[in-house]
Amino acid sequence: MNKKKKGIRLFIEFVVPPMLIWALVVILPLIYGLYLTFTDWNGLSNNYNLIGLKNYVDVFTDKTFLTSLGKTFIYVFFVVILSNVLGIVLALLLTYGIKLQGVFRTCFFAANMIGGIIMGYIWNYIFSFALTKVGEVTGWGIFRTSWLTSPETAMLALILVTVWQMSGYLMVIYVAGFTNISSEMIEAAAIDGATKWQLFRFIKLPMIRSSITICTFMAISKAFMSFDVNLSLTAGGPYKSTELLAFKIYQTAFSNFEYGKGQAEAVILFVIVAVISIIQVTTSRKKEVSA
Repeated sequence: MNKKKKGIRLFIEFVVPPMLIWALVVILPLIYGLYLTFTDWNGLSNNYNLIGLKNYVDVFTDKTFLTSLGKTFIYVFFVVILSNVLGIVLALLLTYGIKLQGVFRTCFFAANMIGGIIMGYIWNYIFSFALTKVGEVTGWGIFRTSWLTSPETAMLALILVTVWQMSGYLMVIYVAGFTNISSEMIEAAAIDGATKWQLFRFIKLPMIRSSITICTFMAISKAFMSFDVNLSLTAGGPYKSTELLAFKIYQTAFSNFEYGKGQAEAVILFVIVAVISIIQVTTSRKKEVSA
């Protein structure tokens, strides 16, 4: 009996407080935000009216929203693939024991230590001034004008900066995955005549499926939620060519003062990320089990 009371007391002391905090910070705002999607609140007034599903109808008939959604899917596709590929390549280089690997690791991981806003402004300066100066000196046409002034190159710049920022963190996860592979298995395959490519393709890659699942999930969720770099690097420009969904939500809610509609866009983004993440994780887990 005393043991049962002790268990209840420990549950109340150590489990209930975190659950309450989680509910206050996550669940209640989520419920309140969902409620606001059915109102015409502008974010400032004390009065607002219930308007049903009007905000959702307006969102799906808004061409700018659909355009931002399409650009976001393109952005996420390239960011997820390139950041994971670069993360795996960097992890392979580090596990092969290259010289100055500590400096090498720090240089790529440092991007995660810098806030997205600050990093966006740094790269804004690089694209707008440093690289254009290189173009003037060398005569290279690709750098003569800032990449941020053209709709095509601005999106490319945004993708490259995000990949550089994300790949360092994914690299650390992949390094952990590669170091957990049995060295005896690698040596046995090498003795049997396996080439480095065969070692990677048939042994190392299948053995890091769990790392790939984690990194893909993180890359998808982070890419869809990308806001800070988008704000400081391009601010959605030029001509809204780089206006991603998270930035579009910010513009709708806080610039256009359509808080209810902006909240509806946020709910749609949440559902998209949740569905894609669930499908991706489920598919990856099935492959791990079958392997």
